[in-house]
Amino acid sequence: MTMLRLRDASTLVDPRLSRILEAVVNDPARSRPPTLSDVRAVLVAGGVQWSEEGEISYPQDRTSLCIGLDDLINRYGEDASAGEFINAKASEDLARVIETAMNDSSDPHKPTLRALRDGMVSRLVGQGGIEGDRDDALLIEIDELIARYGADAPAQTFIR
Repeated sequence: MTMLRLRDASTLVDPRLSRILEAVVNDPARSRPPTLSDVRAVLVAGGVQWSEEGEISYPQDRTSLCIGLDDLINRYGEDASAGEFINAKASEDLARVIETAMNDSSDPHKPTLRALRDGMVSRLVGQGGIEGDRDDALLIEIDELIARYGADAPAQTFIR
């Protein structure tokens, strides 16, 4: 199965639905990556209990999430990888690093995740732009984004 690059599609996904997709994708009991139809089946069966308070409170919540999933299934197919629709956003610290890189007049190119990984974090720590004890956490966060979206993904995509 070919992985779809749906970065733009993930921005259309409701944050609540994105969290449900992520919960199903990260379920350690799953033997294979879930598709959109797999997530819908889990949601309909009541296998996901989530809301701001920790559960889906009202039947209409589940219904509206199913409608959102149905829209994605109609647009991208029931076999589309659910992981491609999860909204990935940078932490506040990483968002500041990305914004600083975007405003860097010495580099006219839009920063990629690779560019951030290859020096921007270290440079900002050296300049006092971020605390020195945060650099390891930022590098781990960037590595996770690279593993999921590729090193050449535009960093600005992940700003909150």
